[in-house]
Amino acid sequence: MTAPAGPERADGVTAVVVDIEGTTSPTAAVVGTLYPYARARLAGWLAGHPDDPRTCRAVAQVRELLGEPAADLARVTAALDDWLARDVKAAPLKTLQGQIWAAGFAAGELTGVLFGDVAPALRRWHAAGIRLAVYSSGSAVAQRAWFGRAAALDSAGRPSPERPDDLGPLLTAHFDLDNAGPKTAERSYARIAAVLNAQPGRLLFLTDRPAELDAARAAGWRVVGVARPGEPYAAALAGYPRVSSFADLALTAA
Repeated sequence: MTAPAGPERADGVTAVVVDIEGTTSPTAAVVGTLYPYARARLAGWLAGHPDDPRTCRAVAQVRELLGEPAADLARVTAALDDWLARDVKAAPLKTLQGQIWAAGFAAGELTGVLFGDVAPALRRWHAAGIRLAVYSSGSAVAQRAWFGRAAALDSAGRPSPERPDDLGPLLTAHFDLDNAGPKTAERSYARIAAVLNAQPGRLLFLTDRPAELDAARAAGWRVVGVARPGEPYAAALAGYPRVSSFADLALTAA
């Protein structure tokens, strides 16, 4: 893969919206840690939270997606396990994962992981007056937990031993499949622009997924692909404006 040219410049930006997996954080940190954590606790979570409104809504959505309104919890759990194994971006799965992960973060059992260039860039952009938001297939609850207890990777690719950062105060909004829609749909980005009350041409989306870049660009957004070495989609971004690090982005506020 040809190395991205940098820096990539964007002036007059109202807000930067970032993806997580492969963009702010290593895919392995999400797939290798969070997914197994949720899978091991799904059945227990469903059984232990029968009156929780979000859990009940997610279970109802699973039954609706299955076309089985009378499906018991064993059937619901089996469907969720199958979707998780196939990385299906189903809203009820992401809701339940987010609840389980949030509990894990609160208990100190989980820590978010960010590439070393991410936190300094977010602080720099925030200080410059640029609003920051997240748009991920992971639920808004999970996003808040991830950035609320985040460890930076050092130069050797290992999480810093220092106390995890709380980057939550830097973020003004969290978007997911439930409140925004599919990440490959143009209408989702139109909806986010409306919520942020910003002109699409003043919004910048950062992600490693080509189909998401296409959808955001079709909605009138500015886009930059994040081609981090070793990440699954890095080689697919050759036709897009791209960087390998947030440090290579030069932004000014609108």
